[in-house]
Amino acid sequence: MDRKKLLMMVEIAIFAAIGLVLDQVSFKMWAQGGSISFVMVPIMLMAIRWGLTAGLATGLLIGVMQMMFGAYIVHWLQAILDYGLAFTVVGLAAIVRKPLLQATQSLNKLKMAIYIVIGALIGGALRFVSHLLAGVVFFKEYAGDDNVWIYSIIYNSTYMVPATIITAVIAVILFTSAPRLLQKAQTP
Repeated sequence: MDRKKLLMMVEIAIFAAIGLVLDQVSFKMWAQGGSISFVMVPIMLMAIRWGLTAGLATGLLIGVMQMMFGAYIVHWLQAILDYGLAFTVVGLAAIVRKPLLQATQSLNKLKMAIYIVIGALIGGALRFVSHLLAGVVFFKEYAGDDNVWIYSIIYNSTYMVPATIITAVIAVILFTSAPRLLQKAQTP
């Protein structure tokens, strides 16, 4: 195995662990699940630093570890949607990697901020959709007589909108003030 691939795998493991810790330090919104945390920041970092594979792997590891450490699971498919898929898709923030790195090379902080926000919105929106589907299928009894889609949209928006905004703000501050974080480490 070459050193670069090994370094990427080590960073995936480290940032997945950091993501799990950041998710534990969160503001819990509801008894059935959902919290505002910084868990998407390390996933975004890996997605932008190493690309799509690393971003997806970091998100998947975080989701699997969350299932191991006290997830709220009612069905195996709900576990996949709310944990495995929801955090994995945040890694799709890697879509903005190439233009973001170009903006970083030219030190254009405005463009960097725009691409970081777009990446956070992509990851946050896809994670929201995954939670939304789990809510519609597996938590419809909480909607009572209300429309289950509207209930799930409102429920999941209460924590996903603030979490996505916070992720975007932190990522912009972090990555524009230390653009070297976005560059892959050089191996000797």
